[in-house]
Amino acid sequence: MIRFSTAGESHGEALIALVSGLPAGIPVDLDFVNRELWRRQQGYGRGGRMKIESDKAHVLSGVRHGKTIGSPIAIEIVNRDWKNWEEKLPVAAGDPAKHQAVASPRPGHADLAGALKYNFADARYVLERASARESAARVAAGAFAKLFLRTLGIEVLGHVIRVGRVELDRTAAWEEIAALAAKDEVVLACVDPETEASMKEEVEEAARTGDTVNGVFEVVAHNVPAGLGTYANWDERLDGLLAWAVMSLQAVKAVEIGRGVTAAASFGSKVHDPIHYASQDTGRPTRFTRPHNHAGGLEGGVSNGEDVVVRGYLKPISTLRKPLESVRFDTREPTSASYERSDICVVPAAAVAGEAMVALILAGLAHEKFGGDSLAELKRNFDGYIEQIRRF
Repeated sequence: MIRFSTAGESHGEALIALVSGLPAGIPVDLDFVNRELWRRQQGYGRGGRMKIESDKAHVLSGVRHGKTIGSPIAIEIVNRDWKNWEEKLPVAAGDPAKHQAVASPRPGHADLAGALKYNFADARYVLERASARESAARVAAGAFAKLFLRTLGIEVLGHVIRVGRVELDRTAAWEEIAALAAKDEVVLACVDPETEASMKEEVEEAARTGDTVNGVFEVVAHNVPAGLGTYANWDERLDGLLAWAVMSLQAVKAVEIGRGVTAAASFGSKVHDPIHYASQDTGRPTRFTRPHNHAGGLEGGVSNGEDVVVRGYLKPISTLRKPLESVRFDTREPTSASYERSDICVVPAAAVAGEAMVALILAGLAHEKFGGDSLAELKRNFDGYIEQIRRF
């Protein structure tokens, strides 16, 4: 079983990602892992924090001589901003006078709910862990999941399809998404330049007015074979696992599989994907084909051989330069919400974090189905299964 967890606070010394269950023998490309972390930091509308941090993965265990060795992988990502917070957030008792309180909860954040839950006098410790800074550790863990999936020919990438009121009005081809991910400059991670330019105007308008802007990202898993997930139990369905994983990301408020939202307002004849069969080998794992992919690559909780497509819907960033009304924790008097340095738009970064979560779910299901303590053993099982469904 592949599992992962993260630790660390937004302004703490470091973030930690712990990944266990990956088979031994997976080639590890640290340049790829660090590029994934770089991609998460990019995008028009990011805040000042990204000018401070330069995220790099420091692998502490589980990788030797460039390959996984089957033991847990521990990854450290140092927070450069720690030097500005070391006396404000010490591990020891420290000087209480240097504590920087979040004195009034910010609407849309975990501040109030977290302070009530843990009996904190202010929301500083809530902010530190609930912050989307934590997603950097997820991206590091997801990069290792991607490296594993690559050995099976599966690729996972994302792109932005909406920022504010501007939306991409067509389906992006896989080749476009792959070309976008290879670029060394990230604006808003949209495959269409004209649409991206209009998206940029949305971000600029929010910046002028002291507001923030929302959006939608799409994650596509390419070359996923049929048979991952199951309809046998409710908590093992692929669609449920993907929705759970992507919904767990900070600021995501809704998740869509395939064209689920538009399908809810359509007739069945316009929604379901017809099934065809190719008389000749197409090079795909199966000869069964579809003229379109409204189902998003899965039916009944099981992958069906088409690309798996998941969308995450983001609320606007909750920290506003023109704060909303709030209440002071100490006096309960009306005031404006606290303000912390923040972003205006994070949709491209969220897409990268979404990729990580989708990759981790698919990697876990692939390992569960094909088994193996080493990559060589797992690959034998995988290749045998692919031959089985190719002959079907």
